[in-house]
Amino acid sequence: MSIVIVGGHGQIALRLLRMLPGGTATGVIRDPDQIPDLEALGQEAAVFDLEEGHLAELAILLQGADAVVFAAGAGPGSGAVRKATVDQNGAILSAEAAQEAGVRRFIQISATGVDQPVPPGTEESWAAYVTAKRVAEEDLRERDLDWTILRPGRLTDDPGTGLVLLTDPPAERGDIPRDDVAAVIAELLRTGAGVHRTLELHGGAVPIAEAVAAL
Repeated sequence: MSIVIVGGHGQIALRLLRMLPGGTATGVIRDPDQIPDLEALGQEAAVFDLEEGHLAELAILLQGADAVVFAAGAGPGSGAVRKATVDQNGAILSAEAAQEAGVRRFIQISATGVDQPVPPGTEESWAAYVTAKRVAEEDLRERDLDWTILRPGRLTDDPGTGLVLLTDPPAERGDIPRDDVAAVIAELLRTGAGVHRTLELHGGAVPIAEAVAAL
């Protein structure tokens, strides 16, 4: 199976690249200086700027892939504008490029609670992030793709436990190690489970393979 991960140098993406068999994945990155990091994991790298690049260019990069994972994000230090250009428009561009390239399987990393109203007084950047993720989700659900939307809870750098709560919304919010998010995505890719499902992911008590099989 050939996987393309858009946002291939992100924290979840690097963990996922490490879990996938060598030579089976390509990380799409903006900064050419990051190429050696992906090659050190035994994977390929492709350079593309989600904010400046064109649909046709990205579609060419995706051709021949079996699945696309959208793992890009503007990052916690970015402002509201980049939440829209990366987290929202970048996700939409990637899904459209997957359709253009004939890649049906598409997994999009979102965030828990993005379908809930933003409380008054919420910090501008966070409100923009929630809005961007929600709009990207809404766009993806309308596309003729075998999509899965994965909504992790609060991400941590704790070692993965291999135990999760994976369920349809709503779910109580909880923490989840990035290791476990990557492992769930790897299992979704391996099994093909979760098509046309929006899934909440938190730390729990069910082994990952069992949680995915239950879908």
